[in-house]
Amino acid sequence: MSVFPTYNRFPLTIESGKGTVVTDDEGNQYLDFVSGIAVCNLGHRPPAVEQAIQEQLGKVWHVSNLYQIPVQQEAAELLTAETNLDYAFFCNSGAEANEAAIKLARKHTGKEKIITFKQSFHGRTFATMSATGQDKVHQGFGTLLPTFEYLPYNDSEAVTEWDGEDTAAIMVEVIQGEGGVVEGTELFLQAVQKKCRETGALFIIDEVQTGIGRTGEPFAYQHFGLDPDIVTSAKGLGSGFPVGAMLGKAELAETFTAGSHGSTFGGNPLASAAVKATLQTIFPKQFLQDVKEKGSYLQQQIKSKLSPIDGVKEVRGKGLMIGIEMDTQAIEFIHKLRGKGLLAVLAGPQVIRLLPPLNVSGEEIDRAVSILEDVLQLEKSSTP
Repeated sequence: MSVFPTYNRFPLTIESGKGTVVTDDEGNQYLDFVSGIAVCNLGHRPPAVEQAIQEQLGKVWHVSNLYQIPVQQEAAELLTAETNLDYAFFCNSGAEANEAAIKLARKHTGKEKIITFKQSFHGRTFATMSATGQDKVHQGFGTLLPTFEYLPYNDSEAVTEWDGEDTAAIMVEVIQGEGGVVEGTELFLQAVQKKCRETGALFIIDEVQTGIGRTGEPFAYQHFGLDPDIVTSAKGLGSGFPVGAMLGKAELAETFTAGSHGSTFGGNPLASAAVKATLQTIFPKQFLQDVKEKGSYLQQQIKSKLSPIDGVKEVRGKGLMIGIEMDTQAIEFIHKLRGKGLLAVLAGPQVIRLLPPLNVSGEEIDRAVSILEDVLQLEKSSTP
């Protein structure tokens, strides 16, 4: 092997994919309810995005941000038009988007401390690893950046009582994805926003996993009437093409001027073409309404079919981002689901996470729930 063993890979080689279905190198087919971990929001090889990338491939692939990139500007306009934000900075990943947010907040406020939350996940660069509130991500890397503090998630009282006068920003996930698909309460999220307004800290929302229609809105914060200063995005932004973005309010533009930040590949013509086609497909209101309806149906079916099964503790989530918490380690369920033709992923040790493409069909939802029901019932019936 010539690749560093940084991943616990499953014994599965996906050779092709179309829509919600992938095929392995032995010809077996699977319903993909992982979607590259919320990346392939339009399924595999969505026609509009594939065509846009092919057309751009025939023009120019990369020119550097030294030059004008009209398709990048068009992508930025589509992103900001659906938010309370005004400017976009394009990069290559969610971690890079969060790095940009951290740099912008510190430079704009002149302060260094940033508050995040326990069980959060913001990336694996040194700054975003330090921002992440999970010990398992920190282990082995020595002293972290000292300017991050972690408050308990969903604890509005802790936020209200915290003295934040020396703080540049509070960074929060509306739904903690890697932390177990745990949704923030409106009381908690509003408390975070209020504390930012009181102290002058910037309000940063990490939408790397929850954004781009995953919850039935362009961004998950819009379910709660929030008004963030900065929003970060990646994963579903390019339908599988590596791209991330940081969005910010107009008054922040004076801080991120020429030379203050940059990215060689960020928002290059290929990435921007993928973003533009993705957003043109996902952001129309009818598409997002369909996501809400499918999400409600999926949750309803899971709760009615799985909640009665011994060992299922809780079903939670929003839109097409679902977590099924078990009373035991969930990895064996992931393996057994794969054996039955359904791909799912963990969200912490005891949570089965479902992230189907946003254009999943009702028939595919029914089939996935049926497989889940069979596997969980069989597993529990075989447990002494």
